[in-house]
Amino acid sequence: MSTVGILGGGQLARMLVLAGAPLGVRFEVFDPSPEACAGQIAPLQVGDFPDLPALAEFAAKVDVATFDFENVPAASAQALAGRVPVFPGPDALAVAQDRLSEKSLFRELGIPVPDFAAVDDRAGLDAALARIGTPCILKTRRLGYDGKGQFRIKSPADADAAWDALGAQAGTVGLIVEAFVPFQRELSVVAVRGRGGEFRAWPLTENWHVDGVLSASLAPAAVAASMQRVAQGYARALAERLQYVGVFALELFVRDGELLANEMAPRVHNSGHWTIEGAEASQFENHVRAVLGLPLGEVAMRGHACMLNWLGEMPDAAAFLAVPGGHWHDYGKSARAGRKVGHATLRADTVDGLAVVLRQAGRALRRETQVAPVLARLQDPLPSGEEPG
Repeated sequence: MSTVGILGGGQLARMLVLAGAPLGVRFEVFDPSPEACAGQIAPLQVGDFPDLPALAEFAAKVDVATFDFENVPAASAQALAGRVPVFPGPDALAVAQDRLSEKSLFRELGIPVPDFAAVDDRAGLDAALARIGTPCILKTRRLGYDGKGQFRIKSPADADAAWDALGAQAGTVGLIVEAFVPFQRELSVVAVRGRGGEFRAWPLTENWHVDGVLSASLAPAAVAASMQRVAQGYARALAERLQYVGVFALELFVRDGELLANEMAPRVHNSGHWTIEGAEASQFENHVRAVLGLPLGEVAMRGHACMLNWLGEMPDAAAFLAVPGGHWHDYGKSARAGRKVGHATLRADTVDGLAVVLRQAGRALRRETQVAPVLARLQDPLPSGEEPG
């Protein structure tokens, strides 16, 4: 029986453990917090990521290691890789940790991206604004997620405020300016590559965010077949170039029928949570399979699915569970404003059936606002500018 070590003990690690248990896989989790929610269902070693002796102790207990958190220090990933196989590899992790390296790789592979420029100092910010124009977004190159480490610049007059907010980080995590994209939709492709190069991708997912945090996901996204092929082609190109092993997500904007890459997440992803009930093999099961070198599971959908994210505190489980096709996921976390504490997935065999249960769930939980954009998409599958094909 193999033991998989997971660096990071949040909800993603928790769901990896739940997916791997039926395969007979054991797990060890490493996290700085004794309250890490994955520690409720798997052995937890509490330690800091830069603590190399603690990592060596952890490595001695596992056969292979992976991550549920992409901001593990690169030096820690390299140190661990010197003792046990680590997937995805530290090199792939390093690229995805740095927005400048990531977007440069996208461009090199022919994957369209919004214009961008590195910013090293205040003069560099002015130069970037002069070249890219406004509106645009100043971001930290590292350590930003769920809308953190970002400042939207609406006009050149906002440059001072942007620098006051993020400039101090220019010499530590680095900064980048990205052109603002007036997109019509946000999509993601969640894919998996095995140790032998086997590649699979789940159907495209459409996502809705509130304040930079995922609120709802719909799968399969109503897109032209050509767009599905293009998105999966981009994901495959990334996986091959990085010799990636495991699950990752490529986040995409749709602008006037064109796909633009936003960022890559080198791990199982919030927008793929629907795969637990909505696909033959979930992203979590396939990640475990991939890192252990097992054959990958099928990624075909089981009908149609919508995932709803719960932030801050859990809604009423009993009210939701009365809705047909409803699946509840409580992460075992204490309530806290903005914290991801759980999610739910609704599944149905048809689009109309999904719309019915989604309305029921919205009313039962008083979440009509959260489900409204998904219902609107189910009623109007292809926005203007996108053609079936």
